Amino acid sequence: MMENWDEVRTAYQVARLGTVSGAADVLGVHHATVIRHIDALEGRLGVKLFQRHARGYTATEAGRDLLQVAQATDDQFTQLAGRIKGQGEGVSGELVVTSLVSLSPVLTPVLTAFQKNNPGIIVRFLTGPRIFRLEYGEAHVAIRAGSAPEQPDNVVQPFVRQHMSLVASDSYIAAHGMPDSEADLADHHFVGSDDMESRAPFNKWLTAIVPVERIRFRTGDEMTLRDAIIAGAGIGFVPRAEVKRRTDLHEVLPTRDEWSAPLWIVTHVDLHRTTKVQAFLSYLKESAKSWTC
Repeated sequence: MMENWDEVRTAYQVARLGTVSGAADVLGVHHATVIRHIDALEGRLGVKLFQRHARGYTATEAGRDLLQVAQATDDQFTQLAGRIKGQGEGVSGELVVTSLVSLSPVLTPVLTAFQKNNPGIIVRFLTGPRIFRLEYGEAHVAIRAGSAPEQPDNVVQPFVRQHMSLVASDSYIAAHGMPDSEADLADHHFVGSDDMESRAPFNKWLTAIVPVERIRFRTGDEMTLRDAIIAGAGIGFVPRAEVKRRTDLHEVLPTRDEWSAPLWIVTHVDLHRTTKVQAFLSYLKESAKSWTC
């Protein structure tokens, strides 16, 4: 079947997107080529892989069986390409790092300085809640929070702890005053995670201490959460490093260790010992010695 991989890949894209035109755009071929590949593959196998209808193509049972194999094979090719791309480059080419966006204030200067020392590097810094798959070559280095990642074939190293501070902004204090103690918190407004089941230590503490109806502004985005706290929507948690850089945020209670979470450096075993990754890890660990996160 591998000698007909172009046809199988075409069928996979048609099934994924549901239309000939969509598959043609993704594959960069003419729509007539897509139709020819489907017809040739169905003729070779002696079965119909798709039901044709006015809205597009729907895979038959035989088509779904074939396409499960095609998807797995396509994923393996993506994984292989990512691994090969990260090997043998020295300290040059793309360096893809992923982390929570709240780490950007400390990580971005490190990435910038590393790039200045290694002008051949192109930095791609991917932030957000999505977990990028190292096994598919989506990132070279991941910095993750919480319990130690357990994905197979990953090298996991303890890094630093991210400490969080419970703060109120100037605008909130002007409107509502500052709590005098933990006992006063139930009378105030809060900004918190939209995921009330969040396992982040500081979120668990907040939902245990504060009545849920007092968490009046909720969001799943870290930057929006910070912006809401600054705007005075309520009291909330921000990284301690952020508080140290601002004059308009004030600690409501002294920072507690129970609010902090461990950070982990994660790399894939196939890329861990490449020159580029090792050079960056050494630079990152040395830089982190001066962090106050």
